[in-house]
Amino acid sequence: MRRVGFAVPGALTIPTGGYAYDRRIIGELGALGWQVDTINLGEGFPKPSATLRSAARQQLATQPRDRPLVIDGLAFGALPEVAIDLEASHRLIALVHHPLALEAGLSPEQADALRASERRALAGARHVIVTSVFTARLLASDYDVPPEQITVVRPGNDPVAPARGGNNGEISLLAVGAVVPRKGYDVLIAALAPLRDLPWRLTIVGDRTRAPQHAALLDADITRLALGQRIACTGAIPDERLASLYDTADVFVLASRFEGYGMAFADAIARGLPVIATAAGATSETVPADASMLVAPDDVSALSDALRRVITDPAVRKSLARNAAARASELPSWRQSAELFSQVLSAAVL
Repeated sequence: MRRVGFAVPGALTIPTGGYAYDRRIIGELGALGWQVDTINLGEGFPKPSATLRSAARQQLATQPRDRPLVIDGLAFGALPEVAIDLEASHRLIALVHHPLALEAGLSPEQADALRASERRALAGARHVIVTSVFTARLLASDYDVPPEQITVVRPGNDPVAPARGGNNGEISLLAVGAVVPRKGYDVLIAALAPLRDLPWRLTIVGDRTRAPQHAALLDADITRLALGQRIACTGAIPDERLASLYDTADVFVLASRFEGYGMAFADAIARGLPVIATAAGATSETVPADASMLVAPDDVSALSDALRRVITDPAVRKSLARNAAARASELPSWRQSAELFSQVLSAAVL
């Protein structure tokens, strides 16, 4: 049986898109005949303590040298010295969901430090897997990664039934993503505030523990704008409940400041949901133009206008939904994504 090491920063159960990607790829690789040895590098990345950094270095250095070693980018970009030390001896493959420096809320100094760290680390990778063409171009242009050393492996999607919608006289808006500055929930709330006269409700689903202060600010904004009866924040929830919320949604909306792919967008398209979002990072690549209305990041007024239009015009919603449903078949399956991932692993063994 073919074997691969797969290093992740913390438990695979952490409820974010990146960890969901890792979980599904690992599962599918097993079905394709790979024995995947999961390596938990510990929590605290991309800002590891000296103790965490040392422990991660020791774990990775002791991995067998004759098999591929995939390291999730949340840790890889923060461990340039490890990548440099192991470059010659190990078959390192970096899995970059999105560059660390593009996380919102960083100071210029923090962003510069992460960019320099990740650039150094990527120089030690034998190959780099990314989740979008946008990220591939970004790593080639800004991080000096040779294009021939980059493979795009998009997240997969499971077959799902089309969303049935709310059917209760109100437009059910759904936003899915961790409550962190990069997801732009503050922009979304500000854009909805002038639309109190319209019949809508918003459900925000996402982990609230990654940036507790930001989650508290979001709650304060909702209270200050008197939207507490219109907006529900669920935190992280089981997959079954999330599937139910997708099913009863009318519109998917997210005001991200950057996306390396945007798995929640693909999940919405798979269910034939119209998407209102920002043209940030890979979003315009993930979301078909004829199934969405995209505005500039941080443009509250433009987002509000788009929301007003989709809430008040049934014909627009139906047209966008129809186009989304038509594009759902173009999304890759998880097996197809894993097969491409497997090809990268096999090439690393040669």
